[in-house]
Amino acid sequence: MMQEDELDDNEEGLFEHHRIVADAGQSLLRIDKFLMDRLPNVTRSKIQNGIHDGFVTVNDKAIKPNYKVHPHDVIVISLPEPPRDTDVKPENIPLNIVFEDEHVLVVNKEPGMVVHPAYQNWSGTLVNALTYHFQNLPEMKGNEGRPGLVHRIDKDTSGLLVIAKTEVAMTSLAKQFFDHSIERTYNAIVWGIPDPPEGTINVHVGRSLKDRRITVAFPEGDFGRTAITHYKVLRDLRYVSLIECKLETGRTHQIRAHMKFIGNTIFNDATYGGNEVLKGTVFSKYKQFVDNCFKVIPRQALHAKTLGFTHPTTQKFLQFDSELPNDFKEVMEKWENYVKYN
Repeated sequence: MMQEDELDDNEEGLFEHHRIVADAGQSLLRIDKFLMDRLPNVTRSKIQNGIHDGFVTVNDKAIKPNYKVHPHDVIVISLPEPPRDTDVKPENIPLNIVFEDEHVLVVNKEPGMVVHPAYQNWSGTLVNALTYHFQNLPEMKGNEGRPGLVHRIDKDTSGLLVIAKTEVAMTSLAKQFFDHSIERTYNAIVWGIPDPPEGTINVHVGRSLKDRRITVAFPEGDFGRTAITHYKVLRDLRYVSLIECKLETGRTHQIRAHMKFIGNTIFNDATYGGNEVLKGTVFSKYKQFVDNCFKVIPRQALHAKTLGFTHPTTQKFLQFDSELPNDFKEVMEKWENYVKYN
């Protein structure tokens, strides 16, 4: 299964793909086994992951994986995007290539670029660019229409992505993501100063039971999936801080949900409330300064800074680093000056 990383979800919510009504004589049967018999070409693990992620509801309610189907139950499977045509239109879009050989490609994605075609974003994506510049890229089973991709990051998150150019590379990289042996660090600007300044967040995350478009933390572990983020403060700027996050798992919106959970929402992350003044004074001068910062970085302040993986054929461990984008650096400079003179 493709590694999700900080994946953007469709802003319109979920789209119904299957609706199944259990027969009157249905015996009590675990939901995953029930769906295995009715969904062709779908593995049990994928069904279980879909239940964990909130894509499966029974009688309009979220369920746990051990739920047993009853007579007349209405089971609905919904996904973030509608059924789609898997044909991808090649587009001549420049790529910022950091590294390339015959097996892998590492690119530095600009903020604002969607990674793959999906609802409301069928063109102008990284995949459209990849299919123009490279022929016969492999596709992961179950992710047709997304050639070369083994992981994804949000539209408005910038930074490094590795692309598989061969089947051998795709198999190797997919296993490394599954085994959590890929090394990934992100830089983020967050509201406030995390306390302690260095730590680990080990809290389940999953789709909100109230708003399926966002990811939330489930500290009791009753819903969602295991999610682990290691963080440390790099720069304390009184009202905001620059932090480094090292991903051990890669769940949808993991960093964004985890930072909100500990009270340090990512700066200007509109989906999670970071586009409001969450730390600081009530003075209008300060509010104006923050609004100016929002204009400088009109997106969540999150950047996939480093990436490390074992090369699929040479077995050499490769590490890549990227500069912070200009909007990131400019807003940091503004905060440094503000704290210095106020």
